[in-house]
Amino acid sequence: MKNQAPINSKLRGSDLVSLRVHDVTHGNHVVSRAMVVQRKTQRPVQFELTEPTRTDVAAWIAKAGLRSEDFLFPSRLNDVPHLSTRQYARIVEH
Repeated sequence: MKNQAPINSKLRGSDLVSLRVHDVTHGNHVVSRAMVVQRKTQRPVQFELTEPTRTDVAAWIAKAGLRSEDFLFPSRLNDVPHLSTRQYARIVEH
């Protein structure tokens, strides 16, 4: 994502990498606020997507050809459905 907005989503890495496109979109539009149930606590958490983040996410969805049910951050490996938390950590460290 070109803007590289700071990652401050209130989500744990495990929750972030398991997001699906439909978690952050409504129709063809990326929403400004979304809610997911945290895996660790089983509690719902609402998070905000800033305008630059929405623009980048929309561009990513289009470029990757993602559908509503697809993971937002799919793995390149066939037997792994989405980016791992370890891969996520490596990306955000740089």
